Amino acid sequence: MAHCDKGYVCAVCGFPVEEICESDLYLSFVIGEMPATALTIEPERHVRCNVVQAQFIVDDRFAPVAVEGPFDKRQLDPADVARREDLVTRGWQRLQEVAVEGLAIEDYRLEDVAPDSDTGLPPEVAEQGCLRS
Repeated sequence: MAHCDKGYVCAVCGFPVEEICESDLYLSFVIGEMPATALTIEPERHVRCNVVQAQFIVDDRFAPVAVEGPFDKRQLDPADVARREDLVTRGWQRLQEVAVEGLAIEDYRLEDVAPDSDTGLPPEVAEQGCLRS
């Protein structure tokens, strides 16, 4: 059975990622850090299970996440943290909108994020789409 036929299981907690609004993979896509071609071949995680990225979401609807260690945003440059919080928060908010608006995938990204031009993947990987297990 194809990986995408099984649903998407979180690589961290092992539970299904049931909604796009919970998807760390799609959050990375929305903010321009994941090419569309990688969406079916990269491992999925819940937004909350990727604590390093989730700590940058600042929204009353999202319970804060704290990270200990070298990736703790409290140990990073405040200007970099502010930029990252802005991007990831807007991306998470966009993901919540996408979940209810029924948009085409090319319309998911934030307006100020460039569309895919180079996937950065080798052709044999980019072309394989849904992986077989």
